[in-house]
Amino acid sequence: MSIKLAGAPISWGVCEVPGWGHQLAPAQVLAEMRGVGLTATELGPEGFLPADAEELKSVLAEHQLSCVGGFVPVILHRADHDPAEDLAGPLDSLIAADAGVVVLAAATGADGYDSRPVLDETQWNTLLANLDRLAGIVADRGLLAVLHPHVGTIVETRAEVDRVLAGSSIPLCLDTGHLLIGGTDPLELAKAVPQRIAHTHLKDVDAALAARVQSGELSYTAAVKAGMYTPLGTGDVDIEAIVAVLRDNGFDGWFVMEQDTILDGVPVDDGPVADVRASVAYLNGIIA
Repeated sequence: MSIKLAGAPISWGVCEVPGWGHQLAPAQVLAEMRGVGLTATELGPEGFLPADAEELKSVLAEHQLSCVGGFVPVILHRADHDPAEDLAGPLDSLIAADAGVVVLAAATGADGYDSRPVLDETQWNTLLANLDRLAGIVADRGLLAVLHPHVGTIVETRAEVDRVLAGSSIPLCLDTGHLLIGGTDPLELAKAVPQRIAHTHLKDVDAALAARVQSGELSYTAAVKAGMYTPLGTGDVDIEAIVAVLRDNGFDGWFVMEQDTILDGVPVDDGPVADVRASVAYLNGIIA
């Protein structure tokens, strides 16, 4: 049985965070994505692919790739800020690319993912109301919004995930890596609320490095640079069991492979595509 499998530019080190690392050209990333057998991708950060609708379609078609969605960090907790304005441009791009999913993250307002504030009750109420409001805006345009629990955002820990589940109706993006690093067992969550999971980011994680992030010994960025994310099947996340639980519960969304990486410069060998190729082979093996 086949699954809907996609890639993401972050596996090639392409990230929205300023100073993240060397950024590979779109042509190389998309060509290598197609070269390992992928037929779909998320868009990547704003500015990575063309904003013009026709140019964007042309670039994707040139590489025989469809677009499944995109990661959109927005500030949701501030009463003096309208996140619909942040959403407008990325939503237009996703519609132009014939995507289906808007992957929202509850941004802190700061660059990067190494620190975050603690919200008061009023801020939490604002965040939850904005989640449902943005999900409605996205639905009115014919797409599905999901919330991505993410290290260094407002929704990181299991308690915060539970608060979203109880206080809003938005579905989740099950990111197996960010959940684990944030203190949530992604397999347990998949078993507990399969009906709330509409999109998936598959990551494997070195749990020892994740523990150093949790303890504060390492920043998130330093841990990514040290190789906290590993090819699927080589880390401490039970990817096979998670895929099985979701499929057994009728999950029909996308499995997007993400192995966040930071490049020091132009790769001197195969570069990131070697790990992506290994992850594709692993996933094909477990579903064969």
